[in-house]
Order: sequence, then C-alpha cells, then structure tokens
Amino acid sequence: MRGWWREISGLVLPVSCGGCGRARTELCETCGVRLYGGVPRRVRPSPEPAGLPVVHAAAGYEGAARAVLLAHKERGVLAMARPLGRALAGAVRAGAGRDPDGRPLLLVPVPSARRAVAARGHDPARRIALAAAAQLRRNGVPATVAAVLRQRRAVADQSGLTAAERRANLAGALDVAAGGGRLLTAGRVVLVDDLLTTGATLAEAARALDAACGRAGSRVRDAAVVAASPPAFDAACPVGRKINRNWN
Repeated sequence: MRGWWREISGLVLPVSCGGCGRARTELCETCGVRLYGGVPRRVRPSPEPAGLPVVHAAAGYEGAARAVLLAHKERGVLAMARPLGRALAGAVRAGAGRDPDGRPLLLVPVPSARRAVAARGHDPARRIALAAAAQLRRNGVPATVAAVLRQRRAVADQSGLTAAERRANLAGALDVAAGGGRLLTAGRVVLVDDLLTTGATLAEAARALDAACGRAGSRVRDAAVVAASPPAFDAACPVGRKINRNWN
C-alpha cells in the first residue's frame, strides 16, 4: 500500500529536484549531469575484499548523487529510480559492455534485508536494476533482471562497522534461490547495487553466485553500482573519454 501511495502522490503533489531541491522538477539538468553525465570508473575499495568482482561506478557518493540515492532509498521518492537506473546502466556498459556470444546481460541486484524492505516499502536496488535493464534495452543492449539472491540469515546493521567487521557480518549471509542457478546460465551475470563502500556486500554476493553458477563453469566477473564512496571513486581512473550526457 505504501508503494502505491508514493506512486500516486508523486503525480499530484508539487515536486522538487531530488538532488538540490529546486522546485518544479524531479531532477534538474545540473544534478542529472552530476549523476549520470560523467565517465564511469573502475573502483577499488581499500582494503579490497577477497572475491570482489571488477566494479564500475557512475559517480562518487557525494553531492547530487548522494542526495538522489537517499531520496530514493530512504524517503521513497520512487521517480528517482529512472535517473538512477540510467546512471547504473552506464556503469554496466563501462564494465560488461555486450556479451560476445550475444547473450543478454543478467543484472543481479543485491537484496535488501526483509525488515528494510518492509520499513521502506520497496527494494531500492531491485527497482534501480529494473530501470537500468530498461535503459540498456532502449540502447540496443539485451538485458534483464535476475533477482535470484536471497538472505539466508539475518545480519547486523552495517552502519559504523569497519571493513573487517562488515566482512564478518556478511560471511555466508546470501545464497541463490532454488532454481536460480539455471537462470544464471542464460546470460552474462553482472552484480548490481546502489552503493559501494567497503565492497563486503558485493564480495559476499559474488561468492553466493559463484557457488550457484560455478558448477556450470561460469563465475561472476563484473559488478556495477550507481555510486562509490569518495576514497574508492577518487582514486579510480575514468574508463573512457566521452560522457554520457547524450545517452538517452
């Protein structure tokens, strides 16, 4: 019910920019460029957890990108899913590109805890992944979402934990739903999430996926996020020269 109310209220109530608060626009041009107009970068947290795939990020977790992510995730501004999906799609393209065998890209979102989904009324990473897959398809890249990851046990709140504590907190916390392993053989798997901080979550997700699809001789090689924390993003190098401003 909460999700439906947010969708309806977004149509009838005055809107403001999710990045800077400017009135009468969901996302102003300036904030849009800051979110998805830059060059996606390969990012590496320090220390880098074992098993972390190659990760690309569209932006640093600051300014407009941080504001838009928080508006979508914590305040339920669901209209932000589309621009966030556009940013994520750019990061996916920077890393995975196209499958050389012509198979679709399988975007596998990192699942939120059930209590978090209940509190927020939606699963942010899954919603952004769906928007990213739609963006990729509009640009001629076959893509779909395979939401096969599940939490197999409860984990503590990650806020305030060190990198080592996060790895311990998440160890063995995820697995693949029954039948999900077969789905993962249908395309090139790309792990996706909204944010990278220490990399512990993506490393655990990759472990769970490798356990499921490794039997078929495939391993998770790529991951993409909307934003990465400034230390990881600032230390990275752009992976291309052109920006995504005209990528519609």
